[in-house]
Amino acid sequence: MDVINYLSLAIGIIGVIIIVWGSFVSAIQLGSIEFKKLSRSNMHIERSQIRHNLSVYLLIGLEYLIGADIIRTIIRPTVQELIILGAMVAIRTIISYFLTKEMKSQNE
Repeated sequence: MDVINYLSLAIGIIGVIIIVWGSFVSAIQLGSIEFKKLSRSNMHIERSQIRHNLSVYLLIGLEYLIGADIIRTIIRPTVQELIILGAMVAIRTIISYFLTKEMKSQNE
């Protein structure tokens, strides 16, 4: 059971690292284009691309976090844990749905 706990923790950490890394990269990119704002006239496309890239990182990170929650629940399948898992998966799925929808609308 300790191996499964560590595996779940490792997968959760990977998800958090992906989200933090994506946020960091996006912040650097956004800072860079804002700094160059005075010399460019059409920044909307670049900002849209940064939002798209951040959304991809968020979606991938959320999928890892959901996977970690599922693994964690396998070792403690109480009713309370299943309810908590269901709520977390529902919330993260809704977030993923709307991020995906936003990403598709940006590509049109």
